[in-house]
Amino acid sequence: MHILDDPATVLAFILAAGIFAQWLAARFRFPSILPLLLLGFLAGPISGLLDPDAIFGDLLFPGVQLGVAIILFEGALTLRFSDIKGAGNIVVRLITIGVLITVSVIAISAHMALHFSWSIAILFGAITCVSGPTVIIPLLRSVRPSERLSRVLHWKAF
Repeated sequence: MHILDDPATVLAFILAAGIFAQWLAARFRFPSILPLLLLGFLAGPISGLLDPDAIFGDLLFPGVQLGVAIILFEGALTLRFSDIKGAGNIVVRLITIGVLITVSVIAISAHMALHFSWSIAILFGAITCVSGPTVIIPLLRSVRPSERLSRVLHWKAF
């Protein structure tokens, strides 16, 4: 049995990597999503060290769904309908045109620079253009934009 075949050991490893990523982000003052993504790619697809499907099996998706549900619930508690007044059109444009442009630019860049196939480049663009609450809320806490921009992005996340 390999040491990273034990789910408890894997959870401890993931927790330690997450804490390290958060420390890096705080230390060098950049959004935590960057080191979290980098360490995730390194531990999973790049090195093959972790295979969440093999380790957690049928518990993987319910665990992820529970985590997302907690984040959505916490984020929704902080939404105020008065914040969306006058910003509705901006939010709609961000979640339609903005996402299409972002996915396209990332996909073209991944295809050209990293020589990904078009299908993988588009998938990569879709994954990395994430603009949901799991990404936006920590970014807002890290970057601290103006109050108006913060409200627009907060609503866009949901």
